Amino acid sequence: MSATLVRQLACDAEIIPVVLGGDGVVLDLGRGTRLFTSSQRHALAERDGYFCHFPECRRPEKWTEAHHIKHWVDGGATDLDNGVLLCQHHHTTIHTKGWTVRMGPDGHPEYVPPPWVDPYQAIIRPNDRTLVRRP
Repeated sequence: MSATLVRQLACDAEIIPVVLGGDGVVLDLGRGTRLFTSSQRHALAERDGYFCHFPECRRPEKWTEAHHIKHWVDGGATDLDNGVLLCQHHHTTIHTKGWTVRMGPDGHPEYVPPPWVDPYQAIIRPNDRTLVRRP
């Protein structure tokens, strides 16, 4: 059964369709406009955990906002591979304090702190809690 047919059948069902890759990474949930849909937010929470994804933060998912990794004004899409759930405090931090968030090679968001936080700007991957030095 194709993904298109599954989405069509799920339209009237009381389920949230999520298309997963072979490794369990959420690949597609549809495309909205500027704001992420509740279904997309659910898929982001499934992918990244039910809390603010910023390193060391555990504010619950219900207190989060969906952030465009490539900002909307810069042409960023409202797609799962361009979204991450952040609490209001950390959403503001990303926009105003020099932090960078990007999609890592494993399909999960990773963070680069500004030089005033870490002069080496080690990449922080909250999903595995490892630090990776920039080349």
